[in-house]
Amino acid sequence: MSVLVFIESTEGVIKKSSLEAVYYAAETAKKLGEEVTAIAFGQLDKAELEAVGKSGAKKVLHVSDEKLNQGHIQAYASVLAQAMEKENSKLLVLATSSLGDPVAARLSVKLKASLVSNVVELPDTSNGFKVKKSIYTGKAFAVVDLKAPTKIIAIKKNAVDLKEDGQPATVEAFAPTIDESDFKARITSTDKATGDILLPEADIVVSGGRGMKGPENWSMLEDLAKELGAATGCSKPVSDMDWRPHHEHVGQTGIKVSPSLYIAVGISGAIQHLAGVNSSKTIVVINKDADAPFFKAADYGIVGDAFEIVPKLTEAIKASKN
Repeated sequence: MSVLVFIESTEGVIKKSSLEAVYYAAETAKKLGEEVTAIAFGQLDKAELEAVGKSGAKKVLHVSDEKLNQGHIQAYASVLAQAMEKENSKLLVLATSSLGDPVAARLSVKLKASLVSNVVELPDTSNGFKVKKSIYTGKAFAVVDLKAPTKIIAIKKNAVDLKEDGQPATVEAFAPTIDESDFKARITSTDKATGDILLPEADIVVSGGRGMKGPENWSMLEDLAKELGAATGCSKPVSDMDWRPHHEHVGQTGIKVSPSLYIAVGISGAIQHLAGVNSSKTIVVINKDADAPFFKAADYGIVGDAFEIVPKLTEAIKASKN
């Protein structure tokens, strides 16, 4: 038997969050006495697929049918069901994502499986199969007991510390039966967010708020982000005023992020914004208002003028690289 992992990729590269899912599955498989098989869709180099083994997969099933390149939710769920049957798998692990969530939901109905998302710890298998998940936008946790024979676990980004010390995986072509009924919904167009590093996958995020005073000042944050290898984000008022594109809006009504480091510059810290970032491992706040609510949620805070502090911080990071 295998623990199956659904892995996602972008532009030919496996997403870090999916590699975290593979490692999570490998650690879970050790408890169950099983091995890990991953399944990937789309055009991917063999070397990229083999590298999934470093995170703990023994085998990768590669689905290269062009009909599946657009991420049809129904079709993906059908293919995953076939893969689980092929591998005699009763547990699927994947990363919580805009694609993974609806695919997991549809698959759980198809297989009558127990489904839990936003999982933050390895399962407790000492008495049943219990997992801990984040709820209320990260303000609390719940322990869920999965009762169905087939189980689906969607893990939260940064839920595990990724290790890549395994051996290359065996790659096997997988040609599932594709039913045209899975393509009743048509994807007519896709608009992708732009940027070197996108928010959902970013390990470091630099965000700005109204304290930046205008869009003409954003190059300062972009310079800092470039030095850190970070994505850029913003508060809702900033995107509402069209200072920044809406796909950079971080918060409860925007994109929820959970990077290792979140730097908030000139953001007061309204509860809607905090709800989208409070899963970050470390939060740094830069604000000249010492009473800004964001300082209560920060791990580190700097009270001062961002227009003086950020350039100095950027220069210090540059100097540390030399």
